[in-house]
Amino acid sequence: MKRIIAVIREEMFENVKKALLEAGCEGMNVSSVKGRGRQLGTKESYRGSTHCIDLLPKTRVELIVNEEDMDRIIDVIIDSARTGEVGDGKIFVSDVEEVIRIRTGERGSDAV
Repeated sequence: MKRIIAVIREEMFENVKKALLEAGCEGMNVSSVKGRGRQLGTKESYRGSTHCIDLLPKTRVELIVNEEDMDRIIDVIIDSARTGEVGDGKIFVSDVEEVIRIRTGERGSDAV
């Protein structure tokens, strides 16, 4: 099993969520985060002074998927989150040793 963490633009989340549901990926954890990468933030003027906002709001989507579904789910995220501009986000993939459904005690792929 694989854990996919996608950090995306806030405004792209509804597109990503809809695309994941259409792809059969129902379970996800979502949180609001702040961060920066190569985008390095933005400059805004307020009452005559310029401020650099270097931590931008993003949405973090975390999924656990079976290994055979990983590439397809990654493609769905890329296709639905991409604007082509700097700051579209990142996807991180890592191994998951075990998944256990608390309610039933199911383990592994059955618990996903």
